[in-house]
Amino acid sequence: MQSEKQERNPALLVILAEGFLSRLSFGMIGFVLPLFAYRKLGLSLTETGFLFSLNLIAEQLFKPLMGWVAGRIGLKRAFSAAIAFRSMVALCFVFATSPWHVYGIRVLHGLSESLRDPSVNALIAENARKKSIASAYAWYTTAKISAGSVGRAIGGFLLALTLENYANVFLVAFFLSILPLFVVIRYLPDSKASSIDEEEQQQPGENQAGASTVKRVLPIAVLGFLVAGTAQMMSNLFPLLAMEYGHLSVAAASTIYLISILLVIGAGPLFGWISDHVSHKFVLLIRGIANTFSSAVFYFFPGYPGFAAGSIADAMGKAAFRPAWGALMAQASEFDKNRRVRIMSYLSLGEGLGETIGPLLGGFLWHTWGVGAMLGARVLMALIAEGYALFVMRENR
Repeated sequence: MQSEKQERNPALLVILAEGFLSRLSFGMIGFVLPLFAYRKLGLSLTETGFLFSLNLIAEQLFKPLMGWVAGRIGLKRAFSAAIAFRSMVALCFVFATSPWHVYGIRVLHGLSESLRDPSVNALIAENARKKSIASAYAWYTTAKISAGSVGRAIGGFLLALTLENYANVFLVAFFLSILPLFVVIRYLPDSKASSIDEEEQQQPGENQAGASTVKRVLPIAVLGFLVAGTAQMMSNLFPLLAMEYGHLSVAAASTIYLISILLVIGAGPLFGWISDHVSHKFVLLIRGIANTFSSAVFYFFPGYPGFAAGSIADAMGKAAFRPAWGALMAQASEFDKNRRVRIMSYLSLGEGLGETIGPLLGGFLWHTWGVGAMLGARVLMALIAEGYALFVMRENR
C-alpha cells in the first residue's frame, strides 16, 4: 500500500507535466531556430552551431551559482522562477530581427536553464522511491522526448503552413511555454529540503567535505560530458542535415520526429525498469551504440528511410541513457544530502559542457571538412564514451 502511495507522488506528476509542456514549446523552437538563423538571418553553419552552443555556454557559467541559489530559496521557488524566465525567452524570439538579437536571447535562455536543471533533478531525486528512481527519470525523459518530437513536428508543419512566417511559430511556442508555470505554482508541493547553506554552516570541516564530494562526482560529470557532447554534435543541426545533405523538404523532415514517438513512449519506461531491476550498465551503454549506428546511417543512406532510421536510433539511445544517467546522478547526490542540489549542478555542468562543445565542434567540422568528418568524429567520440562508461560503472559499483 505504501508503495502505491509513493508511486502516485503528486510532485512527480507535476514535474512530469512540466517536462512535457515545456519541451513541447521548445521542441518547436528547436526545429525552427536553425532554419531562421541560416535562411532568414544569413548565419553560416559554424555561426549556427555557435548559436546553439551560446545558451549552453551561459548555462554552464551560471550553473554553480544557480545551484547555490536554488539551495537558498528552495526548489519550488527556483523551479517556478526558471520556468517564468524561460517563457519570456520564447516571447523574445518573436521580435528578433538580427543576429545579435538571437545571440542575446540564447544567453538569457542559458541563464534560465542554469537555474532549472539542478532544481528539477534534485526534485526528482528527492521525491522518487530509491528502488525505482531510474523509472522516475525514465518517465520524465519519455515525456520530454515525446513532447520534443511532437513540438518539432508541429513547428515544421506550422512553418510550412504559414509559408515560413517564423514570428507566428515563435508566438505559439511562447503560449505553450507559459502553461507549465501555472501547473507548478498550483500543484507542486513545497520541497522537503531545508536551506542547504544553513545546514552546511552548522557542520565542521565543511571545506574538506565539499572537496571530497567534488572529487567523487568528477568522474561521473566527465561521463556526462562525453555522452552529451557526442549526441549534441548534430542533434540541433539535424533539420539542416536533413534538408541540405538529405535533400528533404521541411514537411518531410518534420514527420521524422513523429515516427519515433510511439517507440520512445514504450521504450523509456521499459529502459527505466531494466535499469532498476536488471542491468544499469547495459542501459547506460545503449546511447553510444545508438550514436554510432545513426551516424553511419545518416552518411551512407542520406534519404528519407535512412534519416528516419537514424533519428529513431538516436531517440531510443536518449530514452535509454536518461533514466540510467538520472539514477547515477541520484546515487551521487547521496554522497552528501546537505549538498544535493549543488551535486546535481556539478553533474549537470559536466553534461552541459558536452552539450555546449558538441554543436560547436559539429558545425566546425561540417563547415571545414564536410559531413563525413563530422559524422566520423561522432562515431569516434561514441566509442570513447563507451569505454569510459565501463570504467565509471566499475568504480561506482
